[in-house]
Amino acid sequence: MNFTRDTKVRDIALSHPAARRVLESAGLDYCCGGARSLHDACQHSETSPDEILRRLREAARESVPEYETWLDTPLRELTRHIVERHHAYVRESIPRTLALLDKVSRKHGANHPELQTIREAFSDVAAEMIAHMQKEEHILFPYIEALEASVVSGRPVEPPFFGTVKNPIHAMMKDHDASGELLKHIRVLSGNYTPPPGACTSFKALYQALLEFESDLHRHIHLENNLLFPRAVELEATFA
Repeated sequence: MNFTRDTKVRDIALSHPAARRVLESAGLDYCCGGARSLHDACQHSETSPDEILRRLREAARESVPEYETWLDTPLRELTRHIVERHHAYVRESIPRTLALLDKVSRKHGANHPELQTIREAFSDVAAEMIAHMQKEEHILFPYIEALEASVVSGRPVEPPFFGTVKNPIHAMMKDHDASGELLKHIRVLSGNYTPPPGACTSFKALYQALLEFESDLHRHIHLENNLLFPRAVELEATFA
């Protein structure tokens, strides 16, 4: 992992899981903001680029399990992984987290009015993500899989109603940006998911659930913005 201050954050994230953990621990956005250089990404962070580079060098010396980068894996396997791992997680975690929000708000809302704002923001994220995933599963992903099958068969795919894969990809990336901004707002409101002194077990569980949701969404968006979508655009270009 030989990086500099000018290396794009997404390239750092793509290199290794340990690198993603370094970025996450510093609060650096490698999914929606992955096109920025490390220097630019650190402009609004309390951690300097040099400190990030030092942590990356340390992380490179860690012994970590082998993992799949998805760079050369068939796109159908990547879309299936996104649906089965990340879409399933979102659908499972939304009702559980909303129930925790309701429970904690009822008990502690009077002393912590930010909880109601957090609930509203999370409800918005939930609604956006459900609609977003349906569009991917019923429109975008099937087209990407058909593109890949066409390359194997040598026959062009039937032209889609949306013209080019770039159009739904652009819409999906806008959805990612919107969800990312809402989660950043939740992070600020919750003090970086830090329960207040003397917080009960449910309060702590709520903030842990929100943190896990954000972390999973970062990995989810990373797989799409930085891997699946660029490869789909390149694949479609072979029929141009």
